[in-house]
Amino acid sequence: MTPSPAELPPALAAWLPLLRCPICAGALAADGRALRCPQRHSFDSARAGYVSLLGGGGAVSGDDEGMARARERFLATGAYTPLLTALGDLAEATVPALRRDERATVLDAGCGPGWYLAGMLERFDRAVGLGLDTSARSLRSAARAHERAAAVTGDVFAPFPLAAGSVDLLLDVFAPRNPAEFARVLRPGGALLVARPATGHLAELREVVPGMVSVDPRKEERLHRALDPLFTLVAEREVRSELALTAEQAQDLVAMTPSARHVDPASVEAALAAADGLTVRLDVRLSAHRPR
Repeated sequence: MTPSPAELPPALAAWLPLLRCPICAGALAADGRALRCPQRHSFDSARAGYVSLLGGGGAVSGDDEGMARARERFLATGAYTPLLTALGDLAEATVPALRRDERATVLDAGCGPGWYLAGMLERFDRAVGLGLDTSARSLRSAARAHERAAAVTGDVFAPFPLAAGSVDLLLDVFAPRNPAEFARVLRPGGALLVARPATGHLAELREVVPGMVSVDPRKEERLHRALDPLFTLVAEREVRSELALTAEQAQDLVAMTPSARHVDPASVEAALAAADGLTVRLDVRLSAHRPR
């Protein structure tokens, strides 16, 4: 007798009809707390509530323990709430399923601890969410970020373990992009929301901390070159705010950015302690895209 999907975490069970085997793309069924496809590929649900759906040799990137903890601490301060609110406003304006009394599906690609995903689910109370990330440490948090949020290990650069046309809203917030997979999994009427740093984002922090990665001046050109063949741009917005940070908050902010792998932590701590608090710009560009 096949065990019931109810033995899975409830949020993960809600996504089961849409999940696919990352090896053969077959439908997945619950077998206790594991997922199996007709070809007998098997994927266990971790104690923390997420399931690894990596195919092949697996992914080699993702936040380590230090980066994940820094991201969780910083996002918990609420400093990025203006960005979360703007994402919700743009989602509501561009995804009809979120405005109707129906269950919409939200995928956060490169979800980290699931803070943005949880914010979307809090705002849209019929939606169900799925976080996709390579970091096991981050997924432990994402799996419990919200009662309607599930989490799976998956590589943004590989085929997603999802059926075609299964997602209403796809979030890509400061994360890598896979345009072909984004287009494949989105439903007609669904939308991709992309958030990326504008030129002035955290400029004051880069002035204080030596070695921080700068914003690529050709980022917008590269984004549109990647997305335009598969997507139509439907809306754009800018989010700008000033963030008054303590030295500890600024240190966490550096540690959760790509700069974390390029700077010396001791030098960062010394530079920020000398600054004795810092006001920096939140400067983010948002865009909504619909599959062609």
